[in-house]
Amino acid sequence: MFAKYTTKDPHTVSVDPLSSTFAALADPTRRAIVARLAQGEATVGDLASPFHISLPSVSRHIRVLENAQLIECTRQAQWRVCRLRGAPLQAMAQWVEQYQAFWASTLDSLADYVEQAQRAAKASKRSTRKPKARKRGD
Repeated sequence: MFAKYTTKDPHTVSVDPLSSTFAALADPTRRAIVARLAQGEATVGDLASPFHISLPSVSRHIRVLENAQLIECTRQAQWRVCRLRGAPLQAMAQWVEQYQAFWASTLDSLADYVEQAQRAAKASKRSTRKPKARKRGD
């Protein structure tokens, strides 16, 4: 099944990595940070600049991403440099991929249903039309 991991925080429950990945990416700020890191490594200050939140708040978001092992941060002189880690995203993509066939068939079925409903509506309109009245003298 899934490997479990624990954190040093006693209030954190052990969770499988896939759940951690989804939970970390549930927040739009963290998704924006991941999107920025997909372009290349960046310092915490660079990551914080587009947001209208405090640097400590951005640091908390970064810590969540680190705990989910989506990113890793290293010290370079006085800067903390962050980079994206691909393995958790790949695991998430593989999990989602297994449902691709289901969604494709469901969407195909929905398209078929819509087409049938549209044909039925057109046929119904034709059958309920009143014949045009003839003008006198025709």
